[in-house]
Parts: sequence; structure tokens; C-alpha cells
Amino acid sequence: MTVPRLIVGLGNPGRDYEETRHNAGFWFCARLAQARGVPLALESRFHGIVGRGPGSARMLLPQTFMNRSGQAVAALARFHRIAPDEILVVHDELDIPPGQLRLKFGGGMGGHNGLKDITAHLGTQDYWRLRIGIGHPGDRNEVVNYVLKPPRLEEQADIDAAIERALDVWPLIEKGEWNAAIQRANTKSAPPKPQEKP
Repeated sequence: MTVPRLIVGLGNPGRDYEETRHNAGFWFCARLAQARGVPLALESRFHGIVGRGPGSARMLLPQTFMNRSGQAVAALARFHRIAPDEILVVHDELDIPPGQLRLKFGGGMGGHNGLKDITAHLGTQDYWRLRIGIGHPGDRNEVVNYVLKPPRLEEQADIDAAIERALDVWPLIEKGEWNAAIQRANTKSAPPKPQEKP
């Protein structure tokens, strides 16, 4: 049973990007680190912000910009001898609506520049991904502009709820209980029931 030894949250460094949709992976890792009391600090040799934990896993928020994420991931994975199938990459996903998650192993990159670079540096697509839905602008030409802008208020609430659900699923992921974690993460959250009138 493979347990994750490296959790990578994808995003762009710097205050200008903090609240943009492309930084959903950073948001998850920051919340996980906070929930587990894991201190995060910049480690220049790994080109990123790194934390030890939860458990024996390491956490990485690359500071290389999205399209060079693989540089940071490969540096840390090589140093600590972490195999690709022991890596979980958490990232924003255009093809999933806000409020939904998908946990999966391997597969295509869906045009995501962070995944493309990680795959190029690792030499394989066989690593775990936790995809946080941000929705699609509807026009392919608007994608770059869309991911580099903050979500609307209602979208942010849905994304936050999905991240909370991912944190609830985390104990299963941590133990390597991937099938149970996939089932929990990939289940669409039910819409709230309408209030009954008295």
C-alpha cells in the first residue's frame, strides 16, 4: 500500500497571485498545514516553501511559477528518494465545477502547465492528483485571464467547501486507503435541502 510522501500544492508565488483561481493547490496545502500544525518555510535548494508533515510526508509549494513547477518537485523528490507514485499533486481544474473534487492516479494533463512540467521532470504521468474544481470560462481564449483572476464570491465559497471536504478525506489519503479516498472525494456534494415552511 503506497502512502503519499510528498504533497505538492500548485500555484504562483507572490501577493499578486495569492487569491487567483490558479492557486487552489496552495490554498489546500496552507489549510492542511494549519490544521496539522505544520510549519512552512522557504527552502531555496528545493525552489519552494517546504513543510515536514503531516505524518512522515513532506509538503511543497513551488516558488518557481506554475509552468516550472517540475523543477521544485523533481529536486525534492530526488533528494529524499520519493517515487512518483508516492507524490500527490493538488491543483486547480478547469473541467470540474467549483465545489467538486476529483482524486485520481495518472492520466493526462488537461492543458495544465504545472502538470506538464512535473510530468516532464519526473519522466512519467504516474503520480496522484487531487483536482479542485474552479469551473471553465466557456471560451478557450479566456482561460489564461480566467485562472489568473480571483473567483467570484459564490465560487470562492464553493471552492472553500471543496477544500474542507478534501481535508475531511485526508486521513484516508494519509493511510494510503486510496479507493476509499477516491470514493469520498469524487462524490458530488448534495445541494442543501430547501427549508420546510412551518
